[in-house]
Amino acid sequence: MPSVEKIIEQMRSTPKNIKFAHLSKVCEHYFGAPRLTRGSHAVFRTPWIGDPRINIQNESGQAKEYQVKQVLQAIDKLMESDRG
Repeated sequence: MPSVEKIIEQMRSTPKNIKFAHLSKVCEHYFGAPRLTRGSHAVFRTPWIGDPRINIQNESGQAKEYQVKQVLQAIDKLMESDRG
């Protein structure tokens, strides 16, 4: 399995063709173990107030494109808050 950094590079360049296992690895790296895993869904908690979760879904081994984009936005927000 590629490193988290390589997966993120791929996510930024082509968010449409990301394996669910890779997206899950990235989420676990940044947000810890999923707080809920049910069926094809995994839900991760985020550290900020509001809607503090990321929900990703396995669709035949692939991640959904809009969820990949949401994870990237959450990572960017996390990195921004760490700098501030």
